[in-house]
Amino acid sequence: MKLFVITSSRADYGLLRPLLLRIKGDNFFDLKIIATGSHLSKDFGYTYKEITNDKFHIFKKIDIVQSHDRPVDIANSSAIAIKSFGQLYAKHKPDAIFVLGDRYEVFCSVFAALFFKIPVIHYSGGEKTIGAYDDSIRHSITKMSHLHFVSCLDYRKRVIQLGENPKHVFNVGSLGIDNIKNLKLFSKSELEQSLNLKLSKPTFLVSYYPETLSKLTAKQQFQQVLEALSFFKNHQIIFTKSNADNDGRIISKMIDQFVEINPNAYAFESLGVVRYLSVIKHVELVIGNSSSGYTEVPSFNVPTINIGNRQKGRVKAQSIIDVEIDAFKIKAGIITALKKEFRNKLKNHKSPFGYGDSSLQIIKRIKRFNFDDVIQKEFNDQV
Repeated sequence: MKLFVITSSRADYGLLRPLLLRIKGDNFFDLKIIATGSHLSKDFGYTYKEITNDKFHIFKKIDIVQSHDRPVDIANSSAIAIKSFGQLYAKHKPDAIFVLGDRYEVFCSVFAALFFKIPVIHYSGGEKTIGAYDDSIRHSITKMSHLHFVSCLDYRKRVIQLGENPKHVFNVGSLGIDNIKNLKLFSKSELEQSLNLKLSKPTFLVSYYPETLSKLTAKQQFQQVLEALSFFKNHQIIFTKSNADNDGRIISKMIDQFVEINPNAYAFESLGVVRYLSVIKHVELVIGNSSSGYTEVPSFNVPTINIGNRQKGRVKAQSIIDVEIDAFKIKAGIITALKKEFRNKLKNHKSPFGYGDSSLQIIKRIKRFNFDDVIQKEFNDQV
């Protein structure tokens, strides 16, 4: 099977990595990795290098990111992406494409595939994140896909609710758990050497992205986060910078300005999957609005301060504290998460997202699945 796997950012590549390793080692597949989106942008750290450093071959790079991230720039990037993916499919004719998540770049790759009658395999459908336009994109991708892999039972129900054939929807758990279970993470001393900083104080990891459907601007949102963090002078703060969403560069610039005047703060364009998970392992808590705070962080029994509505609607572990985009409430949430009583509750916590065998389940299902006649889909009405 000539399988195109689309990756658009450091975030989806980190999740795809264990699956790509299995596909690469299986003679059933002719793997073609397509890198696009922020992977190819200097502003976002040229993260396609993480793919090549893992000794994967990138079959095609599709450069679509504009020099700004206003709504008109995202729309222009989308137009370029649809055209470029169409040209790619016309020339190389994949048997199927595999996509993950809810990025606009991924939507464009799937939308173009629709016209070429290419079967689409989608991972992470059925999730709900009402604070970002990703929610609409994700459900749209579901309606253009033919084989669905989801990370928990609630999400499977939602994909079926969207009219998809239950026989084509499989709960396989989270690929993020595969990484946690199978990757050799850094010890504290190894991580300090890799980051070139001493973890000599209790440390926060901060990953914040624009809440694209908020009434507040990205600058107004993140200013509340920084005001809350400014109270914690006796803690170290590690920032990962934003992505290629509306005004993502604004947040990255604000991070740089904060780091410049706060000697306890450090910023990274991208940590890469091993360093990122290793940081989670060694920090006191994770702060922001990344999906990782819901899917991966709970497996480390590390608290998550989830800010705003970007992830609102996801299945939630007991290690997560939801707070509004308000400096005082963010500060109060951090204080609660640092208390011994709260942390003691997490010792016997179990992740709702599987056991770390998602990539194996996905491979088995793809190899067994009959892709003949899947293009003409009937809407599966719920009675």
